[in-house]
Amino acid sequence: MTIDWSWTGDHTDDLTSLTVSHLQAALTAVFFGLLISLPLAVVAHRIRPLRGFLLGFSNVLFTIPSIAIFVLLLPISGLTRTTTVIGLTVYTLVVLLRNTVEGLDSVPAKTKEAAKAMGTRPLRTLLTVEFPLALPVIMAGVRIATVMSISLVSVATYIGDGGLGQLFTDGFQRNFPTPVIVGVVLTILLAVVADALLAALQYALTPWKRRRV
Repeated sequence: MTIDWSWTGDHTDDLTSLTVSHLQAALTAVFFGLLISLPLAVVAHRIRPLRGFLLGFSNVLFTIPSIAIFVLLLPISGLTRTTTVIGLTVYTLVVLLRNTVEGLDSVPAKTKEAAKAMGTRPLRTLLTVEFPLALPVIMAGVRIATVMSISLVSVATYIGDGGLGQLFTDGFQRNFPTPVIVGVVLTILLAVVADALLAALQYALTPWKRRRV
């Protein structure tokens, strides 16, 4: 199985457009996943009776097959990018919600007590103490969710979206392996680069975690 390099050169603009579209869908889903999971995680962390329900519900959503969830959304949002983003967002919740809860749980009780003793209000303690200390665990979830979303965008090809997944469909339909290989390589590169950038961001945001020389 070889690559037709002339095809690749002739379709540079298309490949760039599909790559950007693919990345936009994945990152948008992670963004909305964070907007939803962060407040839910705080609720799950503070109100223990709701913890099992919220985590369990996110696990149930994760068990829905990816194609099925896109199909279920079609009557609501149609053959649009919105359908893709909603479907991907649902899948990010199980990782982002659980990691955020675990991150908040990992904050030492003595640290929170010290903040309270200094007169720091609960909201400020959450934003300036708990979330920063929970950041390494939260960022680990963001990295996993991002890589997962990048891999799942291609499934949206079945509803007319899918970014680089369109190359898979094109290659299979024409029995032409080059688009398939290029699509796989670009998807892997996107995932690797995105993960590396997020790892660098985590490193920059958590200076206390660095090893002292």
